[in-house]
Amino acid sequence: MIQLRNAELRREVHKTDTLYLVIPCYNEEEVLPETARQLLEKMQSLMTAGKITEKSRIVFVNDGSKDRTWELIQKFHAENPIYQGISLSRNRGHQNALLAGLMTVKEHCDITISLDADLQDDIDAIDQMIAKYEAGNDIVYGVRSARKTDTLFKKCTAEGFYKVMKHMGADLVFNHADYRLMSRRALDGLESFKEVNMFLRGVVPLIGYPSDKVYYARKERLAGTSKYPLKKMLSFAWEGITSLSTKPITLITRLGMLIFLVSIGMLIYSVVRHFMGATTTGWTSLIVSIWAIGGLQLLAIGVIGQYIGKVYLETKERPKYIVETYLSDENENSKEE
Repeated sequence: MIQLRNAELRREVHKTDTLYLVIPCYNEEEVLPETARQLLEKMQSLMTAGKITEKSRIVFVNDGSKDRTWELIQKFHAENPIYQGISLSRNRGHQNALLAGLMTVKEHCDITISLDADLQDDIDAIDQMIAKYEAGNDIVYGVRSARKTDTLFKKCTAEGFYKVMKHMGADLVFNHADYRLMSRRALDGLESFKEVNMFLRGVVPLIGYPSDKVYYARKERLAGTSKYPLKKMLSFAWEGITSLSTKPITLITRLGMLIFLVSIGMLIYSVVRHFMGATTTGWTSLIVSIWAIGGLQLLAIGVIGQYIGKVYLETKERPKYIVETYLSDENENSKEE
């Protein structure tokens, strides 16, 4: 009933909504011109259909690119005001760049849709997202229906990532990356999460407002190379796990208990062997036990150290990003979060 009421209020109050597309960019000069063209066509078609207002915008977030990405964004903005640009003072990573874009534009729009610059996310799904929003949902997740364009290795590692994250206690939407619609109310909810180590894929479901999913087929990358090789994916997964869950510490505690039980068994075995006169035996089991316990201790110290490090960063309260330039209709500059 509440969701239906939300939909009725939106139809009564917001006949048409202002949409901002937020696209994080890092060294995307190869793909950006085609991305800009396709997104412009999509926005124009939505405006013509009366789905969004003429004030809707396409916002590129430059995450400290080393190529001509920011130069191209400035060029697009000069040619057509529908394009806006946000340039961060330095590279802050995909998640912080996306957060910077969302928080910078949230006061200027009714809804945002975040997507990657390579347009592997099907932009035709935007129509369905808006329809789901009009039906009363504050968050609409873009979920991949299949991974036909991925290699077998990429498919296995990507799906394994979601399964491991779920097992570790992170409540992620399976096969969803960062292609999502968020209402202004949802963005206000997101802003209340103050942690420095922000993992959006896990934080957004915690907001708790009505949500739905839209399924789409993932496309081939238009140009350039993936910004998430295996090494970065593993680092990203670890960041997500330690940002959202304390389960690794729980697993280490359980493993420690298991090793303790095994050590009791080894003690009983050693005593029995002693009274049997076989005092020279057991050297191998002793060495193995020493190495196993030593390795477990180092692993435990390392995991706990990761959490202590995150607490250390949180207590500093450093900004997640600093906006150096915002190319907007009002030409606002130097906003900080």
